[in-house]
Amino acid sequence: MKKIVPLALSAFLLGTMTAGAEQPLNKEGAEQVVKEATFAKYSGEITEVKQMETSKLYTAKVDENIFHFHVDDKTLVFDQQGNEVDLQVGDTTSIYIFADQPMILIYPPQYSPAVVVVEKDDAAGSVKVAQFDENLLSDDGELKLNLDEKADIVNTKGEKVEAKDLKKYNAAVFYGPTTKSIPAQTSPEKIVVFPKLEDAEEVETPEIAPEIQAIIGGDYKEVDGKIMVPLRLIAEEMDFKVTSTGKGAILSKGALSYTITRGEKAYGHNRALHYFEVAPELLEENKTYVELSFADELLQ
Repeated sequence: MKKIVPLALSAFLLGTMTAGAEQPLNKEGAEQVVKEATFAKYSGEITEVKQMETSKLYTAKVDENIFHFHVDDKTLVFDQQGNEVDLQVGDTTSIYIFADQPMILIYPPQYSPAVVVVEKDDAAGSVKVAQFDENLLSDDGELKLNLDEKADIVNTKGEKVEAKDLKKYNAAVFYGPTTKSIPAQTSPEKIVVFPKLEDAEEVETPEIAPEIQAIIGGDYKEVDGKIMVPLRLIAEEMDFKVTSTGKGAILSKGALSYTITRGEKAYGHNRALHYFEVAPELLEENKTYVELSFADELLQ
C-alpha cells in the first residue's frame, strides 16, 4: 500500500539518515539546539527526461542512487548566478524540497522541488535556499546575510522586495565569498524570494488530500460539485500502465485492471462494474479527468 510520508523517510530509503544520532555539545559540555532547515537538498546528474502531461519528469543519479523529480511552470530553475536556465541531460543539479512536504512512498523516490539549481564546476558562485529571520540568519544557522539598500532582492515576477521583508518569504540566495566565521557571513549578489509553504497552501482547496495534491499541484477541475483530477497523471504516478482506447483508457498494474470510458458513469474494475457520480470527461485537450475519489482508490 502506498502511503504519504514525510520527506525524511525518503532520505532514510536512500541511506542518508543516521539512527540514534546524539545532539552535539558545546565547549562547556552543554547540549546545543540543532536548528531544523526548511529545505532538504539532493544533488545528482540528470540522466533522463520524460514529458508528462503537466510537467517534465527528470531522472538523476548520484553514485548508485537514483531519484526522480518533477519540474513544471511553477518550479524555479536557476544557474549558480541566479539566471533562469533550462535543464539538460548531463547537468549536475541540486534540488531543494520543503522538508515537511508530503510525498508518496515509492522507490526510487519522486520529488516536486521548489527550486532547482544547475551547478557547473567551472562556474563561480554558491547558492543557499532557506528561510531567514529578522537578523538575516538562515534557518539552519549556517549563513548570515549582510544587506544594504542596494541589495538585489526580487520576487519570482522580478519585482523589487525590501530587505526588511525578507523574513516573510523563502529565499534563494546567490552569493560569492564568505567569511570564515561561524556562522559564515556574505553580501549576496542576488536574492529571489518565493512564498512559504503555508502561504502557498492557502490557495489550495481543502477538499484535496495532501497525497493527491503532491501529484497534481493545481491541476484539478470542479464539475457538478465534484473535484475532477487528471486520469493519466494520477495513474502513471501510481505506476499503472495507461493504454488509450480512443474513448477512454485501460489502467493495468499486476492483477489490477480498470476500464474508464469518457461520458459513462460505469467503469470496469477487474470483472466487476463500479460507478462514478460524475462521468469522466475531456475537460482539456487530450486530457481526461475523473472524480477525486477514483484517485483515492488507486492509492489503496
